[in-house]
Amino acid sequence: MISFEALFKISYGIYIVSSGNKDHGNGFISNTVFQVTAEPPQFAATCNKNNFTAGFIQQTGAFSVSVLHKEASPDLFGRFGFRSGKDIDKLEGMDLAYGETGVPIVLNDCAAWLELRVVQTIDAGTHFIYIGELVQAAVLDETKEPMSYLYYREARRGVAPKNAPTYIDKSKLAPKPPASQV
Repeated sequence: MISFEALFKISYGIYIVSSGNKDHGNGFISNTVFQVTAEPPQFAATCNKNNFTAGFIQQTGAFSVSVLHKEASPDLFGRFGFRSGKDIDKLEGMDLAYGETGVPIVLNDCAAWLELRVVQTIDAGTHFIYIGELVQAAVLDETKEPMSYLYYREARRGVAPKNAPTYIDKSKLAPKPPASQV
């Protein structure tokens, strides 16, 4: 038996992963970005193969990670988590910088950002795992606490979109007991 609720005990952050260039780019909400080596600093990010951003990462060989803070606007989650860049320009009207590799970096509601050059791509079935070497990074606001996936789910009542590696069909979750039984 698998208790899918146990999977919610794994710690994650919430990020916007972006790629592209000044002419055209895209990004998506991710909760699977993590450091894999210290020297040189390398990070992994997963991306569903069907995500529009996957093509930009493949073309540019680079991506950025924007670390969302706890006060991030719900509009960012709608734009980057539940809409496709095939249908809308997700970067239009956003506060952007462009890194040394030329990729867009979303600055809205972020505590920090990273820019990475892809050094390895791993095919993991439904997702690619991009391993990127750190090109540059910056803290935007020392006073803002990064958002965790737990905070997003519990305090913000957020759910993972279907393309997310942490998506779980609600029918697989155990029913919650009534408040009187807790």
